[in-house]
Amino acid sequence: MASKKASARTSATGPAIHIRRVYDTPGPDDGTRVLVDRVWPRGLAKADAHLDEWAKDAAPSTELRRWYGHEPDRFPEFTRRYHAELTTPERQAAVDHLHTLATSGPLTLLTAVKDLDHGHVQVLAEAIRDHDG
Repeated sequence: MASKKASARTSATGPAIHIRRVYDTPGPDDGTRVLVDRVWPRGLAKADAHLDEWAKDAAPSTELRRWYGHEPDRFPEFTRRYHAELTTPERQAAVDHLHTLATSGPLTLLTAVKDLDHGHVQVLAEAIRDHDG
């Protein structure tokens, strides 16, 4: 089942980064598929995930994820806090790696989050695009 909210944004200078739910059928233009959630998606067998990597270190901390609780009215503050987390060495290394993958071809960031517009993946994709290496 294809997601209606899957997105890909490419600028003249930026890499192609797609955002999809991990439960969606892989697309022909997905390129490298990376799960960017801290916990494994419920009900999904690893053999059925169709992913190339699992970048747990790129995901928000458990504390931040629990505080946010996917409440859209908290998204602006979540975004600010997650940007701050992405500057830590562990997460910065993950962003560096994802940026390298994105500059090598299409990159699809996968998540189990239902609301892609208010999920961490939007913030992460922006950080990858804005990466200055």
